[in-house]
Amino acid sequence: MTSSLLRAEAKVDLAGPMQVMDKLCAHFVEHGHVDRSGRSARVTFVYGSASVEADDDSLRLQAESADATGLAYVKWSLAEHILGFAEGVSPRISWTGDGAAGSPLPYFREMRVVSATNVTPRMRRVRLKGSDLARFATGGMHVRLLFPPKAGVVPQWPVTGEDGRPVWPKGEDRPVMRIYTIRSIDVARGEIEIDFVLHDGDETPGSTWARLARPGDIVGAMGPAGGELPDADWYLFVGDETALPAISRILAELPAERRATVLLEVADASEEQPLRSLAALEIRWMHRNGAPAGTTSLLEDALRGIAMPPGAARRFIWAGCEQSSCRCLKRLLRKEWKIPTSEHQVVAYWRAGHSADQVEH
Repeated sequence: MTSSLLRAEAKVDLAGPMQVMDKLCAHFVEHGHVDRSGRSARVTFVYGSASVEADDDSLRLQAESADATGLAYVKWSLAEHILGFAEGVSPRISWTGDGAAGSPLPYFREMRVVSATNVTPRMRRVRLKGSDLARFATGGMHVRLLFPPKAGVVPQWPVTGEDGRPVWPKGEDRPVMRIYTIRSIDVARGEIEIDFVLHDGDETPGSTWARLARPGDIVGAMGPAGGELPDADWYLFVGDETALPAISRILAELPAERRATVLLEVADASEEQPLRSLAALEIRWMHRNGAPAGTTSLLEDALRGIAMPPGAARRFIWAGCEQSSCRCLKRLLRKEWKIPTSEHQVVAYWRAGHSADQVEH
């Protein structure tokens, strides 16, 4: 370890610390590398690392990272899952070391709208400007956008809590949060672009905000998150319009020697967009033509028609769609095709019938 690492420590008193450690290790093996030895464990994430040691009545934690954002993510993740796994109680978690309670979140930026234009009839692109955006260009392509609850009022933003999690404003001052993909980022200009699917209905705060966005409007951004795809020779991307911003950005960053097959479901032909990449692309658009989103089998049917290229030494399949479609795709890849989990990632971006709570894109 080098002295430049940021560090924080905490001792958490709780009953059954070994059981909580077991649950932590079982969970984090899906999100990082876990090295377990008896009562001790070390977890390595892309943004930092954590050491956990179980005593008879407590867990001793140490979080480390090369930057403030990574350290905050490690502390937040440990606290969130310990509190979730400690059944029936809420143990106190109080970090000492780097990253003081009450300080601004290192992964938060206040942004202002530069412009807002429609890319297609149902996709609106909003350009945002902020300061110090270099950290948003690495470590993931998603951000949490925080929409002020009331127009014309100075927004109140979350700060760092003693347990490492954000402390949010109370009551009507609490901003509304949704997760989006950074469609593009220009660190030198301090600008990012976010594409919003314009959902119908009154309970879609992100879509409503994007539809009404004007230059100068304020929004908060927390990030980055989401990780990065492994390197492969051939990629298969599958998704509906909610995954289109992520797929578009990934394709734009693929090098020329890669190949990619893309299966995209949208409402109709008017929602097709140009997809640019140095990689060799094979793109198939599928139209619902009046069928509600999340009610068709278009993605699964198209995936079943794909033949894995025999010449690809390394492959990776990425999919993002509605929750029920996500389950179907996972079943196809894992149960029928026996694709190893290391070679695919399937993400549920939204859930039909749950517009108020869904993750919007």
